[in-house]
Amino acid sequence: MKTTPKDFFLHVGIIATLYVCVGSLLNLTFTIINVAFPDVELINPYYYSSTSISWPVAALIVVVPVYLLLSWLARKDFRTMPETRELWVRRWLLVLTLFVAGAVVMGDLVTLLYKFLNGEELTIAFLLKVLSVFVVSAAVFAYYLSDLRYFIPASRNRLYALAALIVVIVMIGIGFSVIGSPMTQRQLRLDNQKTQDLQALQWQITDYWQRMSALPATLAELNDELSGNRIPVDPQTKEGYEYHKVSNTSFELCANFNLPSRSINNASVIKPIMIDGGSIDSNFPHQAGRTCFTRTIDPARYPPY
Repeated sequence: MKTTPKDFFLHVGIIATLYVCVGSLLNLTFTIINVAFPDVELINPYYYSSTSISWPVAALIVVVPVYLLLSWLARKDFRTMPETRELWVRRWLLVLTLFVAGAVVMGDLVTLLYKFLNGEELTIAFLLKVLSVFVVSAAVFAYYLSDLRYFIPASRNRLYALAALIVVIVMIGIGFSVIGSPMTQRQLRLDNQKTQDLQALQWQITDYWQRMSALPATLAELNDELSGNRIPVDPQTKEGYEYHKVSNTSFELCANFNLPSRSINNASVIKPIMIDGGSIDSNFPHQAGRTCFTRTIDPARYPPY
């Protein structure tokens, strides 16, 4: 049977949306696992902001129905014209999908066996990721192997579609329960911006102290029209951040946060400000509400220019 443009793009669309669905589902699953079982050996903190699950969730919500619709249209053609099952484009794409799914399953098992033989620690997070990749890839392989060998009855296809929808809905629900609702993620994004603003203010205040050998009386002194330097303001209230000069080398910055900070662990990135006691403060861990951070500049480390 001759392949028409409709047949070509229909079957290409089915496989393309399938790959997007599988990739988005695994992406969402990995993010959930990372939050539920954080890796304590991570060097840098990882903030699970709105982008962590927004992209895979959005892709699943849009692409899964498209995949099911395209698959239904193809099944409809199979019932009226059984010879369309033998189209070269369909068979080639199914064989390609079987090859990719089989390769992923083998790679998944090889990775697991390698880490075991190498004596590396098999963490819960790693095992869950291996299991999720294996289950999803094996399910795709089994379904399309059956689809390639014989015609799957409509009743069974509806059962498979229902099961896939349930899995997707459950994973999206778990993702929002672990990461937070869209409103929560917006608050986290605002808090993250406030943290970045406070870090920027630290650098500006330190630079001012090195140039003037004194701390500014107010944050307004940091503004420089010539260089274009402007102090940041709270992205939520559009008001300036609180600043208090404590001593000749110490100062305090305050901000109002929506939620407690959600960094997994402290980073080892060195910032120019010393906290009381002489250790390096690398970020701004905070609780919800007004939180203040006292910083002390070390003149030996950051001498005046």
